[in-house]
Amino acid sequence: MTALRRLPPLDHLLALSDDTGIVQHATHDVPNRSTGYCTDDVSRAFMVAIAATNFDARRECGLRLARTYLAFLMDAQLPDGRFHNFMSFRREWLDEVGTDDSIGRAIWALGFGLRYAPRSSWRAICRKLLEAAVPSIAAFPFVRSRAYAGLGLAHAREALATPLPAVDAALVAIGDDLAARHAATAGPRWDWFENEMTYDNARLPEALLRIGVALGNENFIALGKRTLDFYCDVVIENATFVPIGNAGWYVRGGPRARYAQQPLEAASLVDAGQVASDVTGDTRYLRLAELGSEWFYGRNSGGIVLASGGGCRDGLEESGANQNMGAESTLAYLASAFAVISARSETVAVAR
Repeated sequence: MTALRRLPPLDHLLALSDDTGIVQHATHDVPNRSTGYCTDDVSRAFMVAIAATNFDARRECGLRLARTYLAFLMDAQLPDGRFHNFMSFRREWLDEVGTDDSIGRAIWALGFGLRYAPRSSWRAICRKLLEAAVPSIAAFPFVRSRAYAGLGLAHAREALATPLPAVDAALVAIGDDLAARHAATAGPRWDWFENEMTYDNARLPEALLRIGVALGNENFIALGKRTLDFYCDVVIENATFVPIGNAGWYVRGGPRARYAQQPLEAASLVDAGQVASDVTGDTRYLRLAELGSEWFYGRNSGGIVLASGGGCRDGLEESGANQNMGAESTLAYLASAFAVISARSETVAVAR
């Protein structure tokens, strides 16, 4: 529990980052430059850097990194509002257009930046890029791409003094889509949006909760809470978070994969638990968030500490930890650590 209170260093984030962005992968703790950069990771990194600016000891580093990551997102946006995803280490774009998930995560980061970026100029840039990207959401066929975009638009909605009709319409459409998928799929002992749990699962109920709050829609909030409760019934075992592994996922009616467990699952539980606590006032959800954070520090099915030196190993296998420490894993850890420390600080301030 002590580790949860300690502000993580940014050493490994700095090692992975340069004046272009953040390198995707690492071999052990050494950046693998041949893997280049991607909008997926830069979007995550932008949000982590903004979160870092809330702590005096990390503020200057966070400011410097956030500027670099926002410059990457500016360059990544296409004339139609969508984004490239993959860039080589030589700064050459490798795709005509990015995946829907990468575009959704870019919108998420821009909405987060519009709400929380510490400089008004950055917030203005985030708004401009986000407004250009909103029309692309309607074509997303995948539920997670929509949820990522919904998270960003919900943040944007909270930040805007005057609501934007396009943002509100997109939020309603995303919330309705999640509700419709749930209605078409859920049944006895399966309270979910699809017939399979795959990756970044807690982001789906989190999106409903945040969209519900942004729009004042109690139905979305109730469904978000209900599906988060179901998810936690699946992945919490003996007060330990055991996320769905990507070596087989969890198909309805079948066995659930227990490995390879990914750090982004723990990060999504932290965020979903915190917003559920904020919305419902039920502190039980804060404990769920802490279970997600504790996964990084050894409270997991392997009893292995995954976080080290501000970085995180790339997953938990049945045979042990994946020793590489890439961007996605490191950013999941840092985001979770900053979120838990911030929540505890706010709790202490209220108590005093």
